[in-house]
Amino acid sequence: MSSTENVEIEKELQTSSSPFLIFVSFKVNRFTHSTKLKNNRSRESRPVAFFIGCKCFLVAIHSNILQEQAWEFYKILGVNTDANEGDIKKAYRKLALKNHPDKGGDPEKFKEITMAYEVLSDPEKRKRYDQYGKDGLEEGSMHNPEDIFSMFFGGGRRGPSGPRKGEDIRHPLKVTLDDLYNGKKCHLAINRDKLCGACEGLGGKKGAERSCSTCNGRGVTVQLRQIGPGMVQQSQMPCSVCRGAGKTMSEKDKCRECRGRKVVKERKLLEVHIEKGMKHNQKITFHGEADEAPGTIPGDIIFLVQEKDHEVFTRKNNDLFMEKTLTLTEALVGYDFLFTHLDGRVIKCGNQPGEIIKPGDIRMVQGEGMPIHGSPFTKGRLFIVFKVEFPPSGAFDAAQLKALEAVLPSRVVPKVTGEEEEVDLVPVDANQIGAGDDGSAMDEDEDGRGQRVQCQNM
Repeated sequence: MSSTENVEIEKELQTSSSPFLIFVSFKVNRFTHSTKLKNNRSRESRPVAFFIGCKCFLVAIHSNILQEQAWEFYKILGVNTDANEGDIKKAYRKLALKNHPDKGGDPEKFKEITMAYEVLSDPEKRKRYDQYGKDGLEEGSMHNPEDIFSMFFGGGRRGPSGPRKGEDIRHPLKVTLDDLYNGKKCHLAINRDKLCGACEGLGGKKGAERSCSTCNGRGVTVQLRQIGPGMVQQSQMPCSVCRGAGKTMSEKDKCRECRGRKVVKERKLLEVHIEKGMKHNQKITFHGEADEAPGTIPGDIIFLVQEKDHEVFTRKNNDLFMEKTLTLTEALVGYDFLFTHLDGRVIKCGNQPGEIIKPGDIRMVQGEGMPIHGSPFTKGRLFIVFKVEFPPSGAFDAAQLKALEAVLPSRVVPKVTGEEEEVDLVPVDANQIGAGDDGSAMDEDEDGRGQRVQCQNM
């Protein structure tokens, strides 16, 4: 390819309105100037130029994918990318009512609408979505274009892409089943490290830090310990002088506010939203709200939802279970009972005449379980497990027993020949089973400690 052709291509790239071509032009020009290639036809330049071209292509493709992803949720709700909170709520309400499964809508379409609203209505999630697309909504999945290139061509990058991320802080958050059913907003105070504002996180005067002479700036010292004759163990310990920082500062140069620590303690109030339908051990994440430190990106504060036991309801996924004890009369004749749901509503339940309830029978109420997280208009099921309480022994006299026998199915009377052996049935507590003394003599014989009967010669 001639130099004239190269110039024409370069002009086309520079005047193009395509973001992809502009991006490629920028990458190629930067590489050309940095390596000072004078002969575009040299054998050495061709593989490198191909390498850079592939790199530009992958980076641009990744950027275009992120941009398309960042538009998807806006398209689903039918709003502009600069829509305010009111516009988003209005659009969601209209689409949710139209596409709700209970009204004949497509469940998958409704799920997409709800997911889009959940992200765009949350300022923090929306910011990450606009920047990283759907990848930004998953923990630890914000990919750098350079990482994608490394996966294709290997070799990795020559250094870290930026400052490392600090450690996350996790806190258990105990909530009631009522809170998870209705949703709740609470305020929690945390104590964290914050970069000192007086010294801007330097610890003292600018340029006053010096490399630690004890550890030679490594932050660790090597210790040797004899563990036996001719045996020495070597271990690394944080430097006691610089406390692992690798740098020291004289007392007179240290910041009066933080005393050289570079951070100060801060008490911060966080507004925690417990969303309807959240589950046990689900995470509520506050990105970048953990301890600050020089040269690091603050980690996240993560609250782990801990569901408390409820005295009436038991939860299993999106379903609720409750027990109801009926009298024998209710089980045979019919029942009506009331119970208070988790949102305060009083629910009435009953059965049809002639429907007999047996111990362990289960009845189901559709749509009275837990709200499904991310789709609060949809709820799981409520299962009612019945127990039947029988009257105590001796509760009926002879006349009542005869009347019962007249209305209940007849008894099965076995035929007796007179040769049967009759035994007595004794009431027993289930906890006493296996704890009796009936087998003690046998046990002693088996243990070898029982009394043995000897035969006598006659």
